[in-house]
Amino acid sequence: MKKIVTIVTVIMSLSVSTFGQVNPHAIGLRLGSDGNVNGAEFSYQHGMGEANRLEFDLGFRGNKNYNSMYVSGVYQWDWNLTSGLNWYVGPGAALGFYNWDDGNTSSSGLHLGLGGQIGLEFDFNAIGAPILLSIDARPMFDFIGYDNGLGWGTALGIRYTW
Repeated sequence: MKKIVTIVTVIMSLSVSTFGQVNPHAIGLRLGSDGNVNGAEFSYQHGMGEANRLEFDLGFRGNKNYNSMYVSGVYQWDWNLTSGLNWYVGPGAALGFYNWDDGNTSSSGLHLGLGGQIGLEFDFNAIGAPILLSIDARPMFDFIGYDNGLGWGTALGIRYTW
């Protein structure tokens, strides 16, 4: 555990002087897979200064037996790697509703999850286009719900910035 804390501290210390340039607003889609609270999402990011932002997502997922709708929020720190290329990380939470019906049994209820998000993004504003493209992972532990437990979803995001 001490090694992990030391590595994270060193990375954070080296990154402090290279904060990314966060866009004031970005809206678009985050298309994910797997995980308890991951799926197709409408996504909005709100910049909070040059290095921090909030991301809010409204998501949907399902199949012939199961469907769910949820909202998630993540606070993100953003660091610049090179012109336009950033990485970000932060804690988050999700709340949603689900419905399960396989013909034999049915149930419905709430999802409540806590976790975080880590990813890479390329901000095309660096070359004059108002587009933000990202790939990330969002591990989320669902405390209650049909899929309770740890879910690990990945997603591709595309957002318009202004």
